[in-house]
Amino acid sequence: MIKKIISVGGVFIIVLVVCLSSCSSKDETPTNQDDSFIRAADLSFLPLIESENTLFYNANNQVENALTTLKNAGCNTVRIRLWKNPTVNQSTLSEVKALAIRVKNAGMKVWLCVHYSDTWADPANQTTPLEWQNMSFTELKTAVADYTSLIVTQIQPDIIQIGNEINSGFLWPNGNLISNENQCLQLLNVASSTIRTQSPNTKIMLHYAGIDANATWFFNKVNAIEYDYIGLSYYPIWHGKNLANLSATINTLGATYNKKVVIAETSYPFTLGWNDWTNNVLGSNDQIITAYPATPEGQKSYMLALKSVIKNTQKGIGFCYWGTEWVAFRGVQSTNGSSWENQAMWDFNNKALPVMEVFNP
Repeated sequence: MIKKIISVGGVFIIVLVVCLSSCSSKDETPTNQDDSFIRAADLSFLPLIESENTLFYNANNQVENALTTLKNAGCNTVRIRLWKNPTVNQSTLSEVKALAIRVKNAGMKVWLCVHYSDTWADPANQTTPLEWQNMSFTELKTAVADYTSLIVTQIQPDIIQIGNEINSGFLWPNGNLISNENQCLQLLNVASSTIRTQSPNTKIMLHYAGIDANATWFFNKVNAIEYDYIGLSYYPIWHGKNLANLSATINTLGATYNKKVVIAETSYPFTLGWNDWTNNVLGSNDQIITAYPATPEGQKSYMLALKSVIKNTQKGIGFCYWGTEWVAFRGVQSTNGSSWENQAMWDFNNKALPVMEVFNP
């Protein structure tokens, strides 16, 4: 049997959550002694997957809560996406709040990824929530302030992203950074100032997808916004296969804008196979780095190399693995399951993979 594998070009259509906890001094970068090195996992699908009675297993093949397995591996932060009024029962404020409480109770920190949309936001899609689409610009700014205040108060995140992969802004068309720069910056400033007022200890991240030259253009445009972390997506399939380029980008952006840098999204396959009939995003050798084959050990080696690259920069302070838990939870016959099961951190038997070692301090 043959399963069709699709490659999604240069646009990341599925997004991307994280957890932060105390760690030893060796995890701190020389220039940022007050910051823990962020070892995060995005677990945005976990409530849905658990609701369908999926069991996860630890490396000893024992049934174990996914949060427990990650915490025991050394994960210190969990990233969670939030949608405004989703048409599907996922990533709602109530769901995110409940998961955030679990994350904190497990001893990890919460990284809130706010899409400012009712659905997936990414470089090609930044749709304003339906509830806000007929507002004047003044009304939209008020809505952003009120909503940001609400979610910060309700969830109390340790890290918050203003938008997801906002290469060309967010809340289109009003917040389009290319065609409506001034209004985009006003909206970003409203969100940032609200966070600073409501939760001054929460770290603010601005998130760009990729490590290309346009990253400098983007962070130059938003330079006047008050924020703490530069977030970058880095997937070899879309953003290049040279880790030296990643290192150079982290160093350049960190030094130019005097910000700490986090790889906010990355992942890697442990196989090019599949475990359900939902078309996978990645499925061929030309989409990965030759030095790191699509095997459990290759997946682990890639992540350890990425971690080493980040730690050996001046401003890099962490990473987040995306699709961590997105196993084929609806069974092998599902055409509406996971397009990411070969990149999860659990194998096709839902057993924790060796890549979990990357969370070890």
